[in-house]
Amino acid sequence: MQIDAKRPKSLHAFTMIEMLVVVAIIGILSAIAIPMLVSHQLRAKSTEARTNLSAIRVVEEANFSETGLYIAAAAEPSLIPGATPVAFDVAGSDYASLGWAPEGRVYFSYAVAISDDSSGYTADAAADIDANGLIQLWGYTKPDGLGNLVAGGLGCDPTRLAPEVLGSCNLSRTVY
Repeated sequence: MQIDAKRPKSLHAFTMIEMLVVVAIIGILSAIAIPMLVSHQLRAKSTEARTNLSAIRVVEEANFSETGLYIAAAAEPSLIPGATPVAFDVAGSDYASLGWAPEGRVYFSYAVAISDDSSGYTADAAADIDANGLIQLWGYTKPDGLGNLVAGGLGCDPTRLAPEVLGSCNLSRTVY
C-alpha cells in the first residue's frame, strides 16, 4: 500500500466567515432571549405577592370567624424592598398576632388596614422588584358591614379592585 504523495491532504476547518455567521446568530438569539428571561423572572417574583396576600386573606377570614373582627398589621418590612429579597420580622410585627408569616425572605412589603369597626379590611403588598423606581402594588379588599372600602396601608386604592378579588392596584397594566 503506497501513499500518494501528490494528493493534497484534506483539511476540515471552518472559515472565518462561517465563524462570524455563527457568532452573529448567537448574538441575535441572546438579544431576544435575555429580555424575555428577565420578564419571566419578574413575573415569577410577583407571584410572591399574590400567594402571600391569599394566605393573609385566609388568616384574616379565620380570625373573623372566631372573633368577629379583622386584625390590622403595619407594613412589614417597613421599607418597600427593591430588587433583592429582605428578611421579614414576624416576631417584631403585627403579623405574630395575626398568625401569619411568609416563608423565607420577601420581595414585597405587606400591610393590612382595617375599617373603624374592624368589619372590613384591605391587605396590600408593594415592591420595586425591577429597581426602576416604579412601585408595584397588589391588593385584596373586603368591604365593611356598610359596604365601605378601606384604603390600603401601603397605598393601594381599593376602588381599583373588585371587592374580594385579588388584583393589581397599579394605574397601568405594566405589572408582571
